[in-house]
Amino acid sequence: MTFNSLTFLAFFALVVLFHRLPLSWTMKKTNLLIASYIFYAAWNPPFVLLLWLSTALDWWAARRLHEAQSESARRGFMLVSVIVNLGLLAYFKYGGFVLENFAAAMATVGMAWQAPGWDIVLPVGISFYTFQTMSYTLDVYLRRAKPADSLLDFSLFVTFFPQLVAGPIVRPTDLLPQFAEPRTATPPQVLWGLMLMVLGLFQKMVIADGLLAPTSDAVFGAKDVVAPADAWLGTLAFSGQIFSDFAGYTTTAIGCSLVLGFSLVDNFRSPYAAIGFSDFWRRWHISLSTWLRDYLYVPLGGNRRGTARTYANLMITMLLGGLWHGAAWTFVVWGGLHGLYLCAERFLNRQVGHWTVWDRWLVRVLLALLTYALVNLTWVFFRAQDFDTAWRMISAMLLLDTGGAPLLDTWPVYSTIATIATMLVVHWTMRSRELHDEVQRLPAVLVGVAWGAMMFLIAISQSDSDAFIYFQF
Repeated sequence: MTFNSLTFLAFFALVVLFHRLPLSWTMKKTNLLIASYIFYAAWNPPFVLLLWLSTALDWWAARRLHEAQSESARRGFMLVSVIVNLGLLAYFKYGGFVLENFAAAMATVGMAWQAPGWDIVLPVGISFYTFQTMSYTLDVYLRRAKPADSLLDFSLFVTFFPQLVAGPIVRPTDLLPQFAEPRTATPPQVLWGLMLMVLGLFQKMVIADGLLAPTSDAVFGAKDVVAPADAWLGTLAFSGQIFSDFAGYTTTAIGCSLVLGFSLVDNFRSPYAAIGFSDFWRRWHISLSTWLRDYLYVPLGGNRRGTARTYANLMITMLLGGLWHGAAWTFVVWGGLHGLYLCAERFLNRQVGHWTVWDRWLVRVLLALLTYALVNLTWVFFRAQDFDTAWRMISAMLLLDTGGAPLLDTWPVYSTIATIATMLVVHWTMRSRELHDEVQRLPAVLVGVAWGAMMFLIAISQSDSDAFIYFQF
């Protein structure tokens, strides 16, 4: 069951109806919990057992470590939670990857070893809800939070369906307090939530799937080297596609939650207007980047143990962040490139960061465009299915191989250029602004026309829409 389906619209309407009935708060939360299990079971019912396991494990571990008297006992219960959660994630997501690479390593030393078949289905959203449940146990261990008083509230925190399968990754301190007291969305919240849902589906179905996916798929699906212009257009198309797809999901999730009376954290803040890569990661997939910062980078030492250790910590964090996205070396390279960018930026800031020229408007725009161009080089490894495809694309983009024949027709070229140019302008315009504030400043008639136009375009493009990209992670 995906947001961009009629099945979900019917499901969500029923959830809202039950949530607004004159029932007790406990019954309303129970209804939401049952609805969340139904939502997840729509993909593969047996995997609901994994949700139950994660819920029971972290509920037990957090309470036990909170009650433990010795530090060694506290650490032990925390490690049980981390090891089991990461063990499940490793088994389902990385088991085949490990076997394939072990077989390749054996082959390099002359030992023939055939990896057994690994036909394990990846539970949808396992990377997201694993990190979310781990953050609960780790926050209790680090004394940032106390264990939840209600198993019902904690179970709903783990499985809350709007953000269950693709984020944002919610912290317990953000969502659990919202379940403590009765909440019913006000009419303005319902209206704004519905507007966000329409905007999110428009981003996904019209922009990502309708305008940009055909160009990206054609270029990355080519078997031979493509022309440099086509390679850049295909990569730019994917940069817009993955933003519109993922931001579309989280915008819809935030809207769904708001209609029910709950607030989720922002996950994107105009990332393609970022000036530098630290700024990019403050704007892109914010819930993951802050999770990696708080639970990996800082515990490793952050920037507190010297320059060399800081660079090492940045690389480790980004390499593991790349691997989090998928069991393939292309994702590791993607993360590694971002790690190198962050290290280089940090080095340059120490050398020339004090120059006043960086504050000039034109220089900032050029730095933003340079940041976007370098981010696009990393997207090649994120999108390519293998290194051969990635190398063909990089070779064409960097003019190392200009022998490729033109691939794209006129319409994909112009639609991609117009869509990406518009996206960059919007991101730059909204760089330091809040969408809600800007919409409130517009005439109600204009907002209504824009809302109606988006709904119309969603309706006529519905049959061509695909599943969200981040469901595979």
